[in-house]
Amino acid sequence: MEPAIIQVKHNVHKQIKRFLVTGISAVAIDTLVYFLLVQFYFASLSKVISFICGTFVAYLLNKFWTFEKKSYSLNEVFKFIILYTSTLGVNVSINALCLIHISSAKPIAFVIATGASTVLNFVGQKWWVFKE
Repeated sequence: MEPAIIQVKHNVHKQIKRFLVTGISAVAIDTLVYFLLVQFYFASLSKVISFICGTFVAYLLNKFWTFEKKSYSLNEVFKFIILYTSTLGVNVSINALCLIHISSAKPIAFVIATGASTVLNFVGQKWWVFKE
């Protein structure tokens, strides 16, 4: 195998690992902020704020650590917001479709929807938001 192809595969594997760690970190921040705020505010407001905090963490870690982009671009921010909004729609839609077809399996629907949106988020960030 060509050295350049091996290097590209290595970089993608490294990015996938970092993307997963970033995702777990973002969910942890979302959860922590939510449970801190929900003691003082309405649950919906707490969730909006915690989701934004988790998304902000995901943006920063993916930009600077996962995809190692050092420059700043407002265009990247807009693309990231469009991507996350779109994949949220995909996640909710797939979850709903799964529940129609396998109504008793909410955990399965959740995993399928989350898996699909995770793959789309990685692909979108790698080849659209933070493309090289």
